[in-house]
Amino acid sequence: MKKYLLLVGILSLGVTLGSLTGCSSGNQQEEVTSPNIIFIMADDLGYNELGCYGQEIIKTPSIDRIATEGIRLTQVYSGSPVCAPSRCVLLTGKHTGNSYVRNNFEVKGGDGFWGQKPLADSIITIAELLKSKGYATAAMGKWGLGKTGSEGDPNRQGFDLFFGFNCQRHAHNHYPRFLIKNQDTVWLEGNNRELSGEQYSQDLFIEEALKFIKNNETTPFFLYLPFIIPHLSIQVPEESLEEYKGIIPEEDYVHRGYLKHPFPRAGYAAMITHMDKGIGEIMALLEELNIEDNTLIIFTSDNGPTYDRIGGSDSEFFKSAGVFRGLKGSVYEGGIRVPFVARWPGKIKSGTTSDLVCAFQDILPTLSEVAGVSDKNPGDIDGISFVSTLLGKDKQEEHEYLYMEFAAYGGQQMVRIGDWKGVRQNMFRDSLQIELYNLAEDIGEQNDVSEQHPEIVEQIRKIMMEARIPSKEFPFKQIDP
Repeated sequence: MKKYLLLVGILSLGVTLGSLTGCSSGNQQEEVTSPNIIFIMADDLGYNELGCYGQEIIKTPSIDRIATEGIRLTQVYSGSPVCAPSRCVLLTGKHTGNSYVRNNFEVKGGDGFWGQKPLADSIITIAELLKSKGYATAAMGKWGLGKTGSEGDPNRQGFDLFFGFNCQRHAHNHYPRFLIKNQDTVWLEGNNRELSGEQYSQDLFIEEALKFIKNNETTPFFLYLPFIIPHLSIQVPEESLEEYKGIIPEEDYVHRGYLKHPFPRAGYAAMITHMDKGIGEIMALLEELNIEDNTLIIFTSDNGPTYDRIGGSDSEFFKSAGVFRGLKGSVYEGGIRVPFVARWPGKIKSGTTSDLVCAFQDILPTLSEVAGVSDKNPGDIDGISFVSTLLGKDKQEEHEYLYMEFAAYGGQQMVRIGDWKGVRQNMFRDSLQIELYNLAEDIGEQNDVSEQHPEIVEQIRKIMMEARIPSKEFPFKQIDP
């Protein structure tokens, strides 16, 4: 409860944002110092699975519109190659060398309900920072950072409202028997965790998100939408499937894991397009309520696309990772470089592109600056605000380097310095060799030039040792002292 004591002084004042910023008596927001923020994150969506990043098969007009009417960033890195640690980095502003959660880590309680390693109560999240400013806060989708009632419960991490899958394993089916709403279980009639059902979870998230926006149209809100699409299983309503069925060629495959879909390629594409339509509904509501000019909307993905033919997915067919090497679970570019588009009418110039190198640890300081609460940022975060880049200003502070570690999938480390990228793979086999790539010349990471540049390798080796603090919960014995 220690962190809540830091906020109570502000919250107990009972000052609404409307009284501070002059919201009109009607149902519209005027220009305010604390804009609404909608942060949408897909699950396992590849860099190249959006039209605005080069996808030629899957249709994503709403997300493409965000890019067209806003900014598209080309060198954004997720927090991790997999779900839970990437979410932790996003919400707390610390990279995986310092973050509280550094890998997917499933735990079970005496009640038999599962969940992931919970965030500690002492951890400050972006939701808590915005809540201290008077924001209404909500999350709909996949949490993965602590089950209901734990310290990591989203209601104890700054969110007034949570609706979705508390546990990542539960989220492996889009027609679940139930979802969690705050402390309650919401049973979904007509669903039985089969290939189809009566209530599609993605549609329920959109419905709840629209309701939240309407309920808070005259006050600032932070809406965090960590959607599950296109994470497997491949499941989608029939009307969306029809857009691709018979158009995208299918072929036989050996099914592994999850539910088997009769039209896996069409189903996968339809899932993404279906999600895109829901995002379009959100954008339409912002326009209807006349609050779109005071709303920053961001779309990204938590990591790279999943492995070929797991559960019917086909990242090779869709060229999901584009020109990049690797997929989910890898610190090569394909596993961690993610799409990132943002729109804020009147603030972000339409049709802009930026090659700023940034990562999920930068989200907390960026959103806190947007909300005017950066003075309350924790002093030990690793992130740097990139508001200057979003708004097209000249002076943007940049990272000296980016660091990431992943004590799984063989054990991996990554450091990026300018165009240089160092990678360690198979560390669990006591392989501490550093591969070196020049991304300006070799974006596909095909040519290891470590032997030609020993001084760069040594610089990266030093960072790999000094940029991190060992974690008792997530030990990495190959590099821990």
